[in-house]
Amino acid sequence: MRAFVALELPEAFADEVGELARALAATCEGRFVRPGSHHLTLAFLGEVGEAEARRAMDALDAACAGAGAVELASAGLGSFGRGRDATLWLGVEKNPELAALSGRLREELLARGLGFDEKPFLPHVTLARRARLPRAALEGLVFPRPDSAARVTLYR
Repeated sequence: MRAFVALELPEAFADEVGELARALAATCEGRFVRPGSHHLTLAFLGEVGEAEARRAMDALDAACAGAGAVELASAGLGSFGRGRDATLWLGVEKNPELAALSGRLREELLARGLGFDEKPFLPHVTLARRARLPRAALEGLVFPRPDSAARVTLYR
């Protein structure tokens, strides 16, 4: 099964991400993420079996022990890729608490012999895949207001 560890978005922030995605869907083509499925990936594990998933949960528990909520603040839109294969995302400001959480999680995963995508951590919420962005400026978009997130989950 494919697995990743992600920060769950607080309800108000998630709702506002959904509203932003709906506004973008009116002007952009693409496969938009279903409402309620938005998250902020901390580590992408790829294919894992049950034993690896249990070790990932142990790593998640250890990384989050004693950690408080982390602040989420929108940092504009961005994309990975080009043309028809672009992934459209909402950037999230990288703050010390968020960077530390990602770093601790990655250390705990490595300590348990688990691999993950080792690209530098770039906090973002994926909005759409295979997106075709308009050439004109996107006007009138409302970005989510800052909020705090405290739940980290292993998604499979």
